[in-house]
Amino acid sequence: MAQYTRIEVAQVMGSTGIVPLFYHQDLNIVKKVIKSCYDGGARVFEFTNRGDHAQDIFSELSKWIITELPGMILGVGSIVDAGTASLYIQNGANFIVSPVLNPDIAKVCNRRKIAWLPGCGTLSEISYAEELGAEIVKIFPAAEVGGPNFIKSIKAPCPWSSIMPSGGVSPEEENLSTWFKAGAYCVGMGSKLIVKNKEGNFDHNSITKLTQKSITIVKNLRVQKRK
Repeated sequence: MAQYTRIEVAQVMGSTGIVPLFYHQDLNIVKKVIKSCYDGGARVFEFTNRGDHAQDIFSELSKWIITELPGMILGVGSIVDAGTASLYIQNGANFIVSPVLNPDIAKVCNRRKIAWLPGCGTLSEISYAEELGAEIVKIFPAAEVGGPNFIKSIKAPCPWSSIMPSGGVSPEEENLSTWFKAGAYCVGMGSKLIVKNKEGNFDHNSITKLTQKSITIVKNLRVQKRK
C-alpha cells in the first residue's frame, strides 16, 4: 500500500525538481545508490522495472526504505501494462511511471489514488493523459521528441500542464537551466546522475554531490524566475 498520496508525490517532485531513476539486479547496489541520492537531498526515486524478478528486488527495497530512509518516496518506472502496475502497487509503489500512454494503467492507479506519470510525445497525448487524471506527464525520450522547445510549445496553449522530461537530461547547470526555463515541472535523470568511477563501480560520493548540485541549481533557477 502506498505511503504517500498522489498529491504529496507531485508536490515533492516539484519541490526537489529531480527524480533519479535506476535499476540493478543486485539489491545491495540499489540500496547504496538510493542512499547516495538521499544524502544529496533527493526525496523521490524511480526504480525501473527491468530484468527478471525486478518486482522481488522492489519489494525488499520498499520495506527497507520505510525504516532506513524516512521521507524517501519510492516508485517504479518502465511500466507498460495494468497488471504489472498492480503488482508493484501491492509491493508498496507510491507512483507509477510509464514510457507509454495506457488508459488501463490510469484506471488501476486512480482506483488506488496513486500518482501515474504516463509517457507522452504529442499535445493530444498530454491532453488525454490529463483527462485520465495524470497530474504530471512524462515526455520520453525528451530530447528526441523536441527537447526544451517542445515543452515551451506545449506550455503556451496549456500553461497548467506539469511536464517531466526524461532522456537527454544531465546535471550540468546549462542543461538543467534550458529544461526549467522552458517550463519543466521536474526532470528524470538516470546514467548522467548515477555515475561510475574509472574502475566501473558506482561512485557514491559523486552521486551524492551531483544530486545536491542538481537540486541547488533547480532551486536557484526558481528563485530567479520569481524575481
